Amino acid sequence: MSEDKINIAVLVSGGGSNLQAIMDGIASGAIRNARVGLVLSSRSDVRALERAAKAGLDAAVVGAESFPGEAERTAEILRLLAEAQTGMIVLAGYMSILPPDVVKAYEGRVINIHPSLIPKHCGKGYYGKRVHRSVLDAGDGESGATVHFVDEGVDTGEIILQRSAPVLQGDTPETLAARVLEIEHEIIVEATARICASLTKECGA
Repeated sequence: MSEDKINIAVLVSGGGSNLQAIMDGIASGAIRNARVGLVLSSRSDVRALERAAKAGLDAAVVGAESFPGEAERTAEILRLLAEAQTGMIVLAGYMSILPPDVVKAYEGRVINIHPSLIPKHCGKGYYGKRVHRSVLDAGDGESGATVHFVDEGVDTGEIILQRSAPVLQGDTPETLAARVLEIEHEIIVEATARICASLTKECGA
């Protein structure tokens, strides 16, 4: 970790608004003793990479197109994380399953944001608008977002932080997603700050 700051690797697959929230949180001082050391995307055609470029952040793409083999993909991810002296990983809208070897290498230092109140509407196949459609189909009165540690399961790691958002009459997956996204931006910053503080204490920085 350079300059006594924790290097955060942010893994993305889409628009990168949670990446932006983390960058803003660092800039405002809400997240202390940290910097975004790497933005890693599973796709090359996403706005998150534009955000990274605009902010002057190191970024790379490791996806099935360029690395079709799982072992090759895992090795490249581990190489990039090591090169960036990564101290913590944040999955911020990352639509791929993080390889088990990466989870093991960074155990206790990988967190994920999920757009529902886990254990509801989560697990394999629950991502993006599918989550919000499931909430509406179930007739739930509230939804929300969860930040949790990543283990080798899918959305099964220990919960760090949750916050709810109301489901309103006439909601569509799109309108509910927009409301939940505001919650995501809040708690991804809070959870990242909490983990960074814990890691800083452990390192005696």
